[in-house]
Parts: sequence; structure tokens; C-alpha cells
Amino acid sequence: MAATPAPPATPPKPTWDPRKPDQPFPWLRPTIRIRLTLLYGGMFLIAGILLLSIIYLLAAQALRTGNEPLFKIVQFQSLKVTSNNCPGIATSDLSLAEFNDAINACMDHERKAALDNLLSRSLLALLGLAVIAFAFGYAMAGRVLSPLGRITRTARAVAGSDLSRRIELDGPDDELKELADTFDEMLERLQRAFTAQQRFVGNASHELRTPLAINRTLLEVHLSDPGAPVELQQLGKTLLATNERSEQLVEGLLLLARSENQIIERKPVDLAEVAEQAVDQVHTEADAKGVTIQGERKPAVIQGNGVLLERIALNLVQNAVRYNVPEGGWVEVTTDVQHGQAVLVVTNTGPVVPAYEIDNLFEPFRRLRTERTGSDKGVGLGLSIVRSVARAHGGHIAAEPREGGGLVMRVTFPV
Repeated sequence: MAATPAPPATPPKPTWDPRKPDQPFPWLRPTIRIRLTLLYGGMFLIAGILLLSIIYLLAAQALRTGNEPLFKIVQFQSLKVTSNNCPGIATSDLSLAEFNDAINACMDHERKAALDNLLSRSLLALLGLAVIAFAFGYAMAGRVLSPLGRITRTARAVAGSDLSRRIELDGPDDELKELADTFDEMLERLQRAFTAQQRFVGNASHELRTPLAINRTLLEVHLSDPGAPVELQQLGKTLLATNERSEQLVEGLLLLARSENQIIERKPVDLAEVAEQAVDQVHTEADAKGVTIQGERKPAVIQGNGVLLERIALNLVQNAVRYNVPEGGWVEVTTDVQHGQAVLVVTNTGPVVPAYEIDNLFEPFRRLRTERTGSDKGVGLGLSIVRSVARAHGGHIAAEPREGGGLVMRVTFPV
């Protein structure tokens, strides 16, 4: 039998981001304010050059440069003329024709000097006015673009999950006012949609809590009966495990819906204490799986909700323990303040995780190499809740594969 050919090797991951093309000369892409300034100043400069050219031509025509002489001396006797600008006419032995030629040459020279003086002074004045025009154009461009800056600041605030912000731009009904009003209407619709979605998830989860609690109570009562058959005992345990999984799912949905909003009430919370509590809760499970938990946890105080932040640490540590190697595994949990940010890092040994699978781990009900499948390790909401809670606190979570297997989870919060 012929040997099965080896599967083709995975192509290397590109080191460049196709969404961000290279820009070797970023200075060739000026901002819109600079472009508007150049447009205003350039238009003024072109208009000034045209006006200067017209004035120069009109002045040259008025001085009749290059035309016939304005006057001619036909007879003179004992005439003496002196001039500092035209020393040629001060000679006394000139004939009448030579004297007229000297007078005309002197007048032509003075006309040209006057035109040159007009041109030089006009160019200096144009240069000064151009500098003033560019400065004025820069200021006017900033004033014209100020509504766009307001729209940008509002959009940035909305990107931080604050859908209650509105632009409410005042002024005439122009294009910018229409853009701002359209943006406000879009935010209003988005806020209604998100609020309705969160309300539905919250109400549905609350409604599901009661029957699940009743089912758990009934199952526990039946399991406590010592005379129950073995088959019934086994079925009760299976149903109780299924019911517990459903309760975890409902709790996860409630927490996910709650963490999608910004945290209104914030208090000082030390990430080191939060991480210690999470480690204490998972310590028994880690000992059962033979996983060692280590790491130095330095104080890192942030403003937030302690319960939700504890959920972040608990979910990360639980995942690190559950998705680990069968023997000799370890989990490292560290907290610190780096570059003005509080950092929680959870590193673990485990199976090799491809880089292209990282983004899928943060999707609800998604697990590594499986999608919406059952598992006894969780309900598939752990990392989704972590990301939502981190965003609600203005933080960010990043995951990267660890060399040799496992993951490095880094959560950063503003201090």
C-alpha cells in the first residue's frame, strides 16, 4: 500500500497587516486642516500674483515704456543741465541731437527703475500678506473643522460603550449640521437596540432562574432518598449535572449582559487581592488536576467593580487550570503596574493553540477547535465575559500563544 502523503505545511503567517499599507512618506499625507490651509493660502497667492501682474502691466503702460519720447528739445542756447541720476547730460559740449538722446535714455532708465522698485516692493508685500493669509487660513480651517472635531470626540466616547452621548450641534442647517443630526439619530437607534437586547437577555435569564432552582431542589430531594433505585440515582445525578450547567449558562448570560455597559459606581480595587481570591477558589481544582499555581502579585489599584473584576481573574485562572496538560502543568498569575497601567497576566501550560484561533476564543459559546459543542469544562462564555468586563472598565485583553503550548492572557486597565 502506498504511503499516505504528508499534509501540506501551513504557510507562514504574514508579518505585515494588509489593512495598514506601508506609508514610507507619511508627511506626504497631510491632515485635512493643513490641506485646507494650503488651499486657502494658495488661492490667495494665485490671486495676489494675478493682481500684481495686472498692476505691473498697467503701470508700465502708464509710463509708456519703450514708446516714442515724451518731448524733444528743438533749440537751446546757453542751456546747462545737471543731474545726479543722469550725469551724461551735464556735459556742456553736447550737440542738440546728443542732448536729446541723453535725455531720452535717462528717462527710460528712470522708468525701468521705477517699475523694478514697484515690482520688488509689491513682491515683498505679497510675501508678507501670504504669510498672514496662510495663518488666517489655518485658523479659519480649524474653526470650520471644529464641528467635525466635536463629532469625532463624541464617536470616540461612543466607542467606549457610552451610547448616551450626543453631538447636539447648533448652527445653520448646513452639511455639517445634517451630518451631526444623522449621527445623533444613528446613536439613538443603536442605544434603543442595545438596551432592548440587554433587557431581553436579563429578563430571560431571570425568568429561567426560578424553574432551574426548582428543578435542582427536586433533584436533590430525590437523590437524598436512600431507598431510591440505583438507576434512578444515576439518572438524578445526570439531570443534576445538566441542571447545574444550565444555571451556569444563565448566570453567564446575566453577567455578560450586565458587563456590556459602562461601570457607573467605581471603587478602588486591588488586582492583587482579586487575583489572590481567584487563586484560592481554584486551588482545590488545581490540586486535583496536579496543576501548580505560582506567580508574584504586586499591588495594582484601579477604579472599578470588585465583583466583576474578580470574575475576570476567576474565569482566566479556571480556564488556565482546566485547559492544561495532564501532568506537570503550571499556571502563573501575576499583577503589576507597568507604563501607567494595571496589568493582570495569566500564563499556563497546555495544548498548542494556533495563532489564527485566538480571536475565536473570545466569541460566545466558542471553544478551541469546536463550535457550540458541549463540554464539561464550561459553557463557553468565560472569555466573552472577561472581554466584556474589561471593556466596561476601559481595559483591554490580549491573548497570544505560549511557546511550547498554552496561552498568555494579558489584561490591562487604566490606573
